[in-house]
Amino acid sequence: MAHFIWPEPFVSIVPPYLPAHHTLVYVSGFFEVLGGLGILLKPSRQIAAWGLLALLVAVYPANIHMLVNDVYIEGFPKSRMGLWLRMPLQFVFMAAIYWSSELKWPFGKVR
Repeated sequence: MAHFIWPEPFVSIVPPYLPAHHTLVYVSGFFEVLGGLGILLKPSRQIAAWGLLALLVAVYPANIHMLVNDVYIEGFPKSRMGLWLRMPLQFVFMAAIYWSSELKWPFGKVR
């Protein structure tokens, strides 16, 4: 919900080569909320989990941009270590989504 209530900090971390920063923040926020709700309901859990994983991949460039260009979110401590910790934290979130959703590989058996 912070994407809608407090969008400016998120806008500030969108890489400059991407267009329509405000729109991207609102769209990512919408899908974040939709995925969070979807993961709560068994019938939509699998698709919501895949969507959230895709979202985490889609927003990863913002983490890279922050680290490479020393971009900090206003209102949070300016910590270079914090920027480094954001990088693997996305993978922790991915693992949590995978685990909590009991995600199944959609393309058949993996050999």
